[in-house]
Amino acid sequence: MGALPTSALASVEPGTRVLIGGAVTHRQRPATAGGVTFLNIEDETGMVNVVCSPGLWARYRRVARSSGAMLVRGVVESAEGVVSLMADRLQHLDLRIPSRSRDFR
Repeated sequence: MGALPTSALASVEPGTRVLIGGAVTHRQRPATAGGVTFLNIEDETGMVNVVCSPGLWARYRRVARSSGAMLVRGVVESAEGVVSLMADRLQHLDLRIPSRSRDFR
């Protein structure tokens, strides 16, 4: 499918659209005052913070709230050495081993 490992994101030019996949380890709820919600996606190479806009969260609400793992397409952002992904699509990904995220409420 062309998904990159999270460890490769540090060498990707900011502004590039990529696909990643992995287990959801954290979901931040409630959203920020501006409606932004954060997810952490982890694969075998590391973890990346995924930024979800209010519109994206509304569009992919079921996947965003219930999937133990997902494919995330988005644009790479980098600030002060910290790499994150501004999501523009979320897709459920089946895990062979059941997993639950630690969601902040």
